Amino acid sequence: MKIVYIAHPIAGDIDGNLIRISAIIRMINLTYPEVVPFAHYFVDIHSLDDRVEVERNRGIKNDITFLKAGFINEMWLFGDKVSNGMQTEIKLARELNIPIFSKSVGTQNF
Repeated sequence: MKIVYIAHPIAGDIDGNLIRISAIIRMINLTYPEVVPFAHYFVDIHSLDDRVEVERNRGIKNDITFLKAGFINEMWLFGDKVSNGMQTEIKLARELNIPIFSKSVGTQNF
């Protein structure tokens, strides 16, 4: 089994993005038996307000901590674009030599 960090935009359409992320996690669980999807920010966004800078920064700090922990095998990019938060995640994944794969048209030019 490999643990895959699921990167997806949140800001802008938070409710809609949460629905899309939930569907992605479900799809991975049901179609990729060798993959454990990991999206900790999905939990944080339910208790932190992404529109409040200090709370958004705390969520990003949490994500960075998980990426640095060394248990993420790959990063998969989803969404209609690569958001600023995703750019931070991608940069860190590159620094940590975590392989990155685009899984949607909007993330192909990362």
